[in-house]
Amino acid sequence: MTTWFAVFWLVLAIVLGVLEAVTVQLVAVWFALGSLAAIVPSLMGGSVWAQFAAFVFVSLLALAATRPFVQKLKGKQVHTNADSLIGQVGVVVSDCVDPSKGMGRIMIAGQDWAAITEDGSIIQKDEHVLVKGITGVKLIVESIG
Repeated sequence: MTTWFAVFWLVLAIVLGVLEAVTVQLVAVWFALGSLAAIVPSLMGGSVWAQFAAFVFVSLLALAATRPFVQKLKGKQVHTNADSLIGQVGVVVSDCVDPSKGMGRIMIAGQDWAAITEDGSIIQKDEHVLVKGITGVKLIVESIG
């Protein structure tokens, strides 16, 4: 009977390991380690409760040990150079910036960017605009005259 429990824990560890590899989200690695740990009391003839206790203990220990590392990974945000354009002034170089037509180009920091207005207003060519934000590859602008 103990062999069946060892096989169960091994299969569970493999399934959780595959799940972890497929998701790449750090969701099952701790439980896979706990499953591997539960094999030891199983092979030593330990009760189901001892096996489950080993599973829970090692899973929680692994979770606690890796939590600071996981928090650092989740907190990382990739900033781009485009973020530096927010708050800068540019000039409309296309006929106009018209969000309803999906058109509008501005020149800012020596680069040509697609632009839209947040409120749907139209900004004419050669007007100065202030960059308020970024959505995708378009700058969100408002007229400053």
